[in-house]
Amino acid sequence: MTFRAGLLTGIIVTAAVAGLLALAWAGFRSKPGMSEPAKPAAPATLARPLQEEELLTITVTPDAEKRLKIRTEKAAVRPVRRERTYGGEVTTPPGHTILVAAPLGGILKAPAGGVPRAGARVKRGDTIFQFQPLLSPEAKTTLTAARVDAEGQVNSARTSLAAARITLDRAKQLLGSEAGSRRAAEDAQATFDIAQKTLEAAQARLALLTQAVGDAEKGTAAPLAIESPIDGLLRNVTALAEQNVPAGATLFEVTNLDPVWVRVPVFVGEAAELDANEANVGPLTARPGAPTRPARPAAAPPSANPMAGTVDLYFALPNPDGSFIPGQRVGVSIAVKEPEKSIIIPWVWVTIPLADRKKALTVPWSAVVFDIHGGTWVYEQVGPRTYSRQRVQVRYVTGGTAVLDWGPKLSKPVVTVGAQELFGTEVGFGK
Repeated sequence: MTFRAGLLTGIIVTAAVAGLLALAWAGFRSKPGMSEPAKPAAPATLARPLQEEELLTITVTPDAEKRLKIRTEKAAVRPVRRERTYGGEVTTPPGHTILVAAPLGGILKAPAGGVPRAGARVKRGDTIFQFQPLLSPEAKTTLTAARVDAEGQVNSARTSLAAARITLDRAKQLLGSEAGSRRAAEDAQATFDIAQKTLEAAQARLALLTQAVGDAEKGTAAPLAIESPIDGLLRNVTALAEQNVPAGATLFEVTNLDPVWVRVPVFVGEAAELDANEANVGPLTARPGAPTRPARPAAAPPSANPMAGTVDLYFALPNPDGSFIPGQRVGVSIAVKEPEKSIIIPWVWVTIPLADRKKALTVPWSAVVFDIHGGTWVYEQVGPRTYSRQRVQVRYVTGGTAVLDWGPKLSKPVVTVGAQELFGTEVGFGK
C-alpha cells in the first residue's frame, strides 16, 4: 500500500468513528425524562437603592413590644449643670458628741436589758447604767439639809394653796350674788393657779431628794438611772457594770448623727471652679440615676493636705434615718461653674452654650446604648413598632440625664425603656 492510499484510509476511518459517536450522543439526549435544566431567572431590578439608615432599623412584633415594655420620650432641652464627682468621708460635726460622767462616787449597775454596747443606736431617755451613789459624811449632811428645806417648801406651798382656794371660792360667791367684780374673781383664779404650780414644783424637788438620799444612815443612796441625753450613736463606753467610779469619771459618749458632715478633698486648681451651693451625696459606687441627697456647705475651720495638693470642703448632710455613719466613704457630686462660651456645630440640630443652663440637649441616661467599640447610640421611633438606631455624642452625665453635644431630633421620641433589649435583638442576642 502506498502512502497516499494509507492516508486516505485513515481519514475515512476517522470520519466514520466521529459520525458513530455523534449518532450515539444524539440518541442518548433524546431519551424520555432527560430534560434540560431551567435557566435561572434574571434578578429583578430594585425600584430604589437601599438607604444606609435602613441597615440600623428594626421592626418588632406587637407581642415583642408588649413583652419588652418599650417606653419612649422625646429628647428635650432642659436646665442642667455639669457636675464633678469626688470621694468624701462622713464625719461628726463639732459639738455633736456629749460625754456623760458620774455625778457622784458610786457603783455602776447594769439595767434590766443589759448595758448597750458601743455602736448601738440609743434614744433620748434610754437607761445606759444604774448608778448606786456612795455618800460621804459631807454629802449626807448636805442632802439631808436640802431634804428638810424641800419639806418646808412643800408645807408652805400647801398653806398658800389652801389660802388661795378660800379666796377663789369667796370671789366666785360674790360674783354669783353680783356683789363682787369679775376682775377680782379672775385675779383670785390666777393666784390659785400659781400656788398650785408652786406646790407641784416643791413636791417634785422633794421626791428627787428623797430618792437621792435613800438610806442615808447606811452611807448609800437610792439607785439613779444614767440615761442618754440625746438620740444618736453610742460612740464609746468607758465603764463596766459593778465598777466603782469616782465623781466626774467618764461613763460613755453619745454622738448625734443628724445631721452629719461630709469632708471632700478637692484639688486646689479645681476648687475655684466648683459651686458648693449645689452638691448631692450618694453611694461611692453609685451608677448614674441612683438616688442622692442634697447637701449644703458647712462653715468649718479650713483644712488642707499640702502633700496631696488638696483643700477640704465640708457639707452638712441631713441623716434622719442614720444611714450615714462616721468614717463612711461616699460620692459627692458638685456643680461646676462653666465658662461663658458656646460650642457651635453646624451639622447638628442644636447649638449648646456651655454656660446657659436652658439650652442643653438631653435624653434619659437609660436611652443610651454602647456598641463594642464604645460608640453611643439611641433608638428613635420612626414608625409604629419601628425603631432606628442613631449615633449620639454624650458630653457628660448628671444624675439620670445624659447631656449631648449632638443627637436626635427634638420632634421624634427615643426609647428610654427597652433600648438594651432592642440593641440585643438587632445584633442577634435579643430575648
